[in-house]
Amino acid sequence: LLLVPADAVGRRVACDGERATVRYVGPVPPTAGLWLGVEWDHPERGKHNGSHDGVQYFTCRHPKGGSFVRPAKVSFGVDFLTAVQQVYQTDTEEVLTDASSEKLSWLGISERSYENLPTVLLTRSEVNGPGADGEIRRTTPNVKYLDLSRTLLCCWEDVTAVSQQLDHLENLQLSNNRLRLPADVSAHVQAFSSLRVLGLNSCDITWSQVLQCAPMWPQLENLSVEANNIRELQRLEQLSLSNTGLSDLRFDDAAPGAQTAMFPSLTSLNLDQNNITEWCVVDELAKLPSLVKLSCRGNRLVSSDGNPRTANQLLIAKLGRLVVLNSCEVSEDRRGAELDYIKMFGEEWLKAGGGSEPSSQFTCQHPRYLSLINKYGAPEEGELKKPEPFALKNQLLKITFVFPDDAERKPIEKKLPASMLVQKVKGLLYRLLKVPAADLQLSYTSLKMVGTEFEIDSDQKTLEFYSIEDGDQVLVRW
Repeated sequence: LLLVPADAVGRRVACDGERATVRYVGPVPPTAGLWLGVEWDHPERGKHNGSHDGVQYFTCRHPKGGSFVRPAKVSFGVDFLTAVQQVYQTDTEEVLTDASSEKLSWLGISERSYENLPTVLLTRSEVNGPGADGEIRRTTPNVKYLDLSRTLLCCWEDVTAVSQQLDHLENLQLSNNRLRLPADVSAHVQAFSSLRVLGLNSCDITWSQVLQCAPMWPQLENLSVEANNIRELQRLEQLSLSNTGLSDLRFDDAAPGAQTAMFPSLTSLNLDQNNITEWCVVDELAKLPSLVKLSCRGNRLVSSDGNPRTANQLLIAKLGRLVVLNSCEVSEDRRGAELDYIKMFGEEWLKAGGGSEPSSQFTCQHPRYLSLINKYGAPEEGELKKPEPFALKNQLLKITFVFPDDAERKPIEKKLPASMLVQKVKGLLYRLLKVPAADLQLSYTSLKMVGTEFEIDSDQKTLEFYSIEDGDQVLVRW
């Protein structure tokens, strides 16, 4: 005879590989016998909203999230140590196929092996609670990483009863569970005193519930809450919105160039692999007061010349507080990016009225432009970069290589594409000079700034990146 627990309502069950929560225990006339009314984690598995023949036996959040099932069809699960044994203990039949001495050896060390386990993976197992008091501490005391994702735990009290016996627990994965919130959060703090990493993906929780639970995790450094019912965020420092289909983002409480009151603590943002195409989204990001780290790979932010490097330079120039872009420090690139930005949009600035009060349309599109002019000075007429079709950007540049430390060597004139990497230029010079590329030191001078020598310090940048133009001289030393 299958016994239904007295506290079955609210308990988690497994049925045909799916997970559900028991919402009702009792008869469902006109059929005979006992039924369980369950709400499925995946609503498409259900048939109704908890009603039958006009009678509402229980309620579901989804109109077709419920079903009635016989108790014999479900499992209420097993305790923690039973699940550990099911996952980690060698199958008896398998042992019997070995030599008897090997069998005895395994049986002799099985208990001790549990003691030394640093990692326990019980993903998709049917753990429903801790079991007998103190048994977890006695049997698996050294666990640091515990995965209890998609189990049958139903409340934080059960999680606490397990974790408080694991003094070294640092990483706990609880994704794809449905956990009732604790009545008294403070009673659970000690159980998670060593916890650094916590996974709560797909747990059907809201941000306010996360904040309600947060005091339980005093040492937490990394929290993952993907695929939940999160619509608003506060007190957030790191946020990943990668691969979410995001195309727009706005902070309407702040004017262009001002700071938003939203996300005051957000320092790191991941927007990789989205559908962001408009530069106005980047201007909105500039409103975040603490943002210093941005990852924005795999979007479709395109500069007028179609060059991805130019697009990165625009990101750096528009986001004045940025320290890291796409995992790379930007400090060395910032000055060049901002100066190029001034030149690139100088024509637009002049057409918008120039001076310190250009048109509001220009200010909306380039919120940082005036502050950059205050920082570096207004662009000279000869410095302004005229907008050019993308095809012209790949034109050949006439460059004269000179050798200031070798008076006898004559200058060499070459026509090179603006998109050519400095590394390729050094390869060309190696063939001409027979000097190893690694020994070559390059800089350049421009007719527009006579007397100033600019260092070319990265082999992985292009001539265009350094703003080298037709007629410039490249100085070669070794």
